[in-house]
Amino acid sequence: MKDAAQRTIKNIETSIPILVGILMLLSLLELIFDQYYTKIFTGNWLFDPLIGTIVGSISVGVPVASYVIGGQLLEQGVTLLAVTAFVFSWTTVGVMLMPLEAKSLGKKFTLVRNGLNFTFSIVIAMCLSFVFKFL
Repeated sequence: MKDAAQRTIKNIETSIPILVGILMLLSLLELIFDQYYTKIFTGNWLFDPLIGTIVGSISVGVPVASYVIGGQLLEQGVTLLAVTAFVFSWTTVGVMLMPLEAKSLGKKFTLVRNGLNFTFSIVIAMCLSFVFKFL
């Protein structure tokens, strides 16, 4: 029990500087991207999900807030395709948290998980938009 507690404390001590750096970078990027969400989506069926996935991957957020942001983006004229890709990647792909995740869970796991989530956010957005076209 004592050994496990010491290892836990050591892991926390090594993770704190990484986490602080990530949070600082996230805050900076969030300010930059917040103003341009509606301007970067072009309406293109191929580029919108890619742009949405990239921006969502960098932005990182809390899943509950994604419904509000998704609704606001839809109200401002952003396509469902872009919003779906954005929200999916925003909640599942963690580019900013990759260093911390790699340190805790391993580089291979981190790269595979984020790569699959990145790819599937594009695929799911396209499939969802295709289905909603026929409803």
